[in-house]
Amino acid sequence: MNIELFKKLFEEDCISEDSFEKVKNMSGNTLFSLHWEIKTLLYLGVMLLSSGLGILIYKNIDTIGHQVILLIIAAISAGCFFYCFKNKKPFSKELVKSPNSFFDYILLLGCLSFLSFVGYLQFQYTVFGTNYGMATFIPMVMLFYIAYQFDHLGILAMGITNMAIWMGVSVTPKQLLLNTDFNSQTVILTYLFLGLLLLLAAHLSTHFNFKKHFRFTYQHFGVHLSFISLLAGYFFYYESGLSFLFIITLFALAFYIYKNALKHHSFYFLLLVVLYTYIAVSSLVLRMLFAMKDDASITLSFMYFIASAIAIIFLLINLNKKIKAA
Repeated sequence: MNIELFKKLFEEDCISEDSFEKVKNMSGNTLFSLHWEIKTLLYLGVMLLSSGLGILIYKNIDTIGHQVILLIIAAISAGCFFYCFKNKKPFSKELVKSPNSFFDYILLLGCLSFLSFVGYLQFQYTVFGTNYGMATFIPMVMLFYIAYQFDHLGILAMGITNMAIWMGVSVTPKQLLLNTDFNSQTVILTYLFLGLLLLLAAHLSTHFNFKKHFRFTYQHFGVHLSFISLLAGYFFYYESGLSFLFIITLFALAFYIYKNALKHHSFYFLLLVVLYTYIAVSSLVLRMLFAMKDDASITLSFMYFIASAIAIIFLLINLNKKIKAA
């Protein structure tokens, strides 16, 4: 509200003092948006409902019966998808906004119920036998289809996570860093393949202008998986010449992500490039210093970390200015 305009009108006796005071009081009490608060409550509601149903079923599984439980879960999932298909907007390769605020959460509840249904079927009746890959492949295909059909970034992330499970690995940061056995060539190469595949998906999304707003989600997972697996490969083959192949690939990838981040004005990906590259460069510097087999190498190592920390700070400041100026 342009209070200066009303003030001018009051000074020119165009409006009364009483009217001016009312306008001034109204401008002081600006409206407060509840948009994100309601969205957060809806998200928590879906999570709590899913968790609550799981606990209720677990505690009463002997009295309710497996068939009834499966029927309830299937009914919830089918009901949610029926609502979403009935109210969805036409498909477009561009961004499609939800028809209303509740739509995304009903769709999320439908997907969570569907995953519970498939998991319950496999656990209780082993419908896929020992073919566990099929038990994760079907939900993965379903989640990717729903993510593109309904333009839902959250379900796209669920699809990526499910794809990692199908490949026998995990993409959640905690599982990746704490519970992953990087002392295995198969695991390292699987992570590297998955990371590069996601980066390719991010590139193709932008190149073909097909749901290009999905690029960030693909690239977010792809960058972390690729850099971590390349570093893991470097240390796994530390005593072999193959270690330098991993480190050269890491620098090449860092250059690509750097150029891509500048193109899309993303400081987040620039920060990731700097951090992962710093780890790689530091490992090479320390390797060189300790190869000297001299007592001075420890002193030089400390000096390196002090100097490099200062350099990283100035580098990040300059990169931030560069993005803002672009």
